[in-house]
Amino acid sequence: MGQAKKKTTIPGFLDMKRKGKKFTMVTAYDYALATQVDKTDIEMILVGDSAAMVMLGHKSTVPIDVDTLIILARAVVKGAPNTFIVGDMPFMSYEVSKEKAVENAGRFMKEAEVDCVKLEGGVRVADTVAAIVKAGIPVMGHIGLTPQSSSQLGGFRVQGKDLTAAQKLVDDALALEEAGAFCVVLEAMPNPVARVITERLSIPTMGIGAGPDCDAQVLVMHDLLGLFDRFVPKFVKQYAQIGKDVVAALAQYDGEVKAGVFPDENYSYHVSEDVEREIIAHLEGSK
Repeated sequence: MGQAKKKTTIPGFLDMKRKGKKFTMVTAYDYALATQVDKTDIEMILVGDSAAMVMLGHKSTVPIDVDTLIILARAVVKGAPNTFIVGDMPFMSYEVSKEKAVENAGRFMKEAEVDCVKLEGGVRVADTVAAIVKAGIPVMGHIGLTPQSSSQLGGFRVQGKDLTAAQKLVDDALALEEAGAFCVVLEAMPNPVARVITERLSIPTMGIGAGPDCDAQVLVMHDLLGLFDRFVPKFVKQYAQIGKDVVAALAQYDGEVKAGVFPDENYSYHVSEDVEREIIAHLEGSK
């Protein structure tokens, strides 16, 4: 971990791609966890629509809206001033029209002060990406398993498992690069497909369940810390089991309170004996 972290810029990420230097992104949705990420060498934070599931308890990413994500992004930006922040554009915030997409992307930049926005889709959203970029807003793309459209994809399934599907992913990636995206997330696809896309693009690829050949990797914070146990995708490595520690700590607190152990004298405020006697005498005398 470096001593003096400095925010990496988009030219910096493109330079890392050219030099073959890996970088990392993790999701965060609040000030507290953002401050912890900012203490590490992780270059990017995604304020993802995955907040719908891990923070709000929804079954998918679809229900969350722009206003909610902007509130979360604003907190993350405050907590991680030295980390590049990506604002995730939620379902139906960019599909209606290019004009609406630019407006919502602009809200993320103005109200939350994120460094870029991310949206899902390849060829079908290329014109929208181009419009947002033309408005001066940096865009990160996202192809493969796109959770917002998982119903169309038949659920949370690996994409690009045959020649036709693999070619579509390559076409999607190239379309996003042509539209002006500076980075593309590749989610849940076979390693060879991700490797070919990474070799074909001059912009970085950000892998999640796409193998080791991507230029960067991203994981959901609650997955890698063991805080979300509804399901664990195959591509997730849990680097901690904080959920278990939280449960154990809460159980210990509950037990100590009910046993009269907490709070003890060490966790209480005190006054001198003389003042204590004076206070008690006065308060009891005023009954």
